[in-house]
Amino acid sequence: MRTIGHWIDGEPVDGTSGQYGPVYNPATGEQSARVALASAREVDRAVAAAGEAYRSWRHVSLARRTAILFRYRELLDAHRDELAALITAEHGKVRSDALGEVARGMEIVELACGITEKLKGELSTQVSQRVDVASIRQPLGVVAGITPFNFPAMVPMWMFPLAIACGNAFVLKPSEKDPSAARRLAELAAEAGLPDGVLNVVNGDRAAVDRLLEHPEVAAVSFVGSTPIARRIHLKAVEHGKRVQALGGAKNHMLVLPDADLDHAADSAVNAAYGSAGERCMAVSVVVAVGGIGDELVKRIAERAGRLRIGPGDDPASEMGPLITAEHRDTVASYVHGAREQGAEVVVDGTGYTVEGYEKGFFTGVSLLDKVTPEMDAYRDEIFGPVLCVVRAGTYDEAMELVNSSPWGNGAAIFTRDGGAARRFQMEVEAGMVGVNVPIPVPVGHHSFGGWKDSLFGDHHVYGNDGVHFYTRGKVVTTRWPDPADSGGIDLGFPGNH
Repeated sequence: MRTIGHWIDGEPVDGTSGQYGPVYNPATGEQSARVALASAREVDRAVAAAGEAYRSWRHVSLARRTAILFRYRELLDAHRDELAALITAEHGKVRSDALGEVARGMEIVELACGITEKLKGELSTQVSQRVDVASIRQPLGVVAGITPFNFPAMVPMWMFPLAIACGNAFVLKPSEKDPSAARRLAELAAEAGLPDGVLNVVNGDRAAVDRLLEHPEVAAVSFVGSTPIARRIHLKAVEHGKRVQALGGAKNHMLVLPDADLDHAADSAVNAAYGSAGERCMAVSVVVAVGGIGDELVKRIAERAGRLRIGPGDDPASEMGPLITAEHRDTVASYVHGAREQGAEVVVDGTGYTVEGYEKGFFTGVSLLDKVTPEMDAYRDEIFGPVLCVVRAGTYDEAMELVNSSPWGNGAAIFTRDGGAARRFQMEVEAGMVGVNVPIPVPVGHHSFGGWKDSLFGDHHVYGNDGVHFYTRGKVVTTRWPDPADSGGIDLGFPGNH
């Protein structure tokens, strides 16, 4: 069976821990490979390689760094089909979704290509007699990224391109469920000319994560995953004196006002709830129907949900693929069954769904739950699957109270033709990313991604200006160059501005 190893100091490295994890093809349910799980010693080796590379990489000119990143971007473009195939084979998402993931990741590589502009400092001249003050930003050193299974290429590219563009060296710990895309990203970076050790990939489980969080040479950690793990990552990283950005889970709401285009709203709800089988932290998981539109909106969503084509991700006819594991499929089904027991109306029940010829695959159909209330488990928990809850609200104010009472604050959307209502919503909603007639408001690369409340632990969002600031630290330099004709003399007083 094929073994997926690590990438350390510019070359593939077989695992030495003796521990391996299974990698499945979710469409067939069969194990396709095994992945080496790193021990603390292997993590130490990757950090040491990064530390050694950082000593010289930090001094490499911005012109050379960006030249490498431009070549990297071209290689990613040339290999986008290959990367998408790797994603589909191990995650299960359909090819169009996998290609979209690669494209959105490449946005951040393109942002990193403009790092010269992002790292421009500030200069104030003559703040005092012949005294100038400059503000500059410098890299942190060795930084690490811990990324989830649902975007095995895009989320790593949210992190390491900016980090290395800023002059850091990077250790990536991708999800052990679908590790091949991350490994290929590192190989292509080496092909683009990135020096050995600047980007390293170690596969692993909690042991590898804990060692990265504890390692004294790791200056900062970026994480994307569930809220409970994000909270633990944040606490442990801070305990060990590290800078940390830990993005957690979500329960994203989509408000539909009575004046909205219901066909557009229904299309958007289906796309945002069931795309990538709901395994997105920005998926819409709750539609709030405001006023008397609930019955008609649910009817239109159900009609569209029933027409979705579910199948293996490499089939061009498939619109939705399988879930990542059998265990997760069963967990998702339990929420649908539990919602019925707790009083919700199951309008569409996707549990028990199978695909002909792929009966062992980790497939589920889409589910639509109506008349859901905030006390139900399907509403309170992040299901991370193709389950859409519909909640009824009498007024806009009632709907906003529902949204803002959520412990999460990742994303929220409103569908309306009323500009005043939309503006009020974007000012009042307690979420980090807001869509107006846009169901999945994931920012483009020049703006930062991140939520509020239990969707973010730490001070910085990822990529954009926040990403640059996270991977650098500020320094203020005050200089005085006396006129050669002026000896200056001795003055023991406290320096003043005059």
